Amino acid sequence: MMTVIIPTFNEAAHIQSTIQQLREHDVDNLITEIIIADGGSTDDTVAIAKAANATVVVSPAKGRSAQMNYGASFATEDILYFLHADTIPPKNFSTDIAMSADKGCGAGCFMLSFDYDHWFLKANCWFTRFDVDAIRFGDQSLFVRKSVFEKTGGFCEKHIVLEDQHLIKRLKKITRFTIIKKPVVTSARKYLENGIYKTQRIFFIIYGMYRLGYSQQKLVAAYKKMITQNKI
Repeated sequence: MMTVIIPTFNEAAHIQSTIQQLREHDVDNLITEIIIADGGSTDDTVAIAKAANATVVVSPAKGRSAQMNYGASFATEDILYFLHADTIPPKNFSTDIAMSADKGCGAGCFMLSFDYDHWFLKANCWFTRFDVDAIRFGDQSLFVRKSVFEKTGGFCEKHIVLEDQHLIKRLKKITRFTIIKKPVVTSARKYLENGIYKTQRIFFIIYGMYRLGYSQQKLVAAYKKMITQNKI
């Protein structure tokens, strides 16, 4: 059995559909709770999530790392599944996760696909089948046994960007990590708002800065300067 944890901030446009499709794709009914870890939304995210019968907790600190850690602190199940609010997992995703866990994989993710048909995005997604850190995206979602998650200390709350990369590196040191060969479907909104090639170039720059050891403060400043967004 597992707990789904979704960090949100002003996701009224997506959260109802995400919760609904989560339940529809949980064919074997392995999801016992969906926890929405909100970062202080000013739209109807919280009301919509509550109406969809999800558990809503408001994190005392804003930011995906802090919100996901806070949501995880309320989880009661053995497996945690972290999912972005604009990402839909494939049918039978929970069964696939359970089978991977039964085979000894303490953590893992899915492949990636976008909700927009473009050859460049498709090419990027094709590479997500490989276990290469440079092409590991947070949108791919992440499952992890709760005991393993707690052993790592969870997400590093100093990480505002690339928090998933940081955690996965630590997970791989203590457990088997797998990539389930099915894609989640995530929104291409950032690519469409900023330009597909420009957005990818920005992501490469940010990742390069991360690998060179730039501070989170500088990474966040560069991200905000280069990409149109109202949140990270």
